Amino acid sequence: MEIALLKLLLAHVLGDFFLQPNAWVIEKEDKKLKSNKLYLHLVIHSALIFIIFASFDVWAVALTIGLGHGIIDAMKLMFQKDKTKRIWFFVDQILHVALIIACWQYYFHAPINLGFLQNNQFWLFLLGALFLTSPAAIFIRVIIAKWIPEKASTSLQDAGKFIGIMERLLIYLFVCTHHFEAVGFLLAAKSIFRFGDLKDAHDIKLTEYVLIGTLLSFGIALIVAMSVLNFNL
Repeated sequence: MEIALLKLLLAHVLGDFFLQPNAWVIEKEDKKLKSNKLYLHLVIHSALIFIIFASFDVWAVALTIGLGHGIIDAMKLMFQKDKTKRIWFFVDQILHVALIIACWQYYFHAPINLGFLQNNQFWLFLLGALFLTSPAAIFIRVIIAKWIPEKASTSLQDAGKFIGIMERLLIYLFVCTHHFEAVGFLLAAKSIFRFGDLKDAHDIKLTEYVLIGTLLSFGIALIVAMSVLNFNL
């Protein structure tokens, strides 16, 4: 990855997350395009590019990213609602990164290498990662459905599903990068967090249900990861 792209990304991270107080965000959402903080925010983004590159030769890049950033932020402020703030946050960041990559490619004549798309191992790795999300969650739910305790404890909506997905993806990453010891730390960490709940519940069925689900989740992740590592295309 070229240093120019890293510098542009650094400017974005500093401008969007370090040099934008929460009070500015609140004012922008309240006043939208009438907020002075919106335009100050854009000036800071452009100025950071000059500072990080330590040159005025990047004025075209700074101007393009500044204007583009303003258009993206204005679109977010105009169209986002209270219920869609989370979605718009990710859309906003994806568009900013896409703009940065486009400017890097255009102004610095940087080739974008998509050769990895022809790599069989990449598609196999992607398939394994995708399987460990919702498909694996469905398999586990079907297998342990008959053991669901009658008085299951209340929790955040779909929290268990997303916790399982994250733990399987972490195990997948650890095994595929040959850091098997990290899997043990993850299992130990989850056991510590779960110990208090299970101890207070005084419910053997709930304990067994959690253990079955956890071991199934870890087992599936390990099997998929080992299969990806040892499968020769």
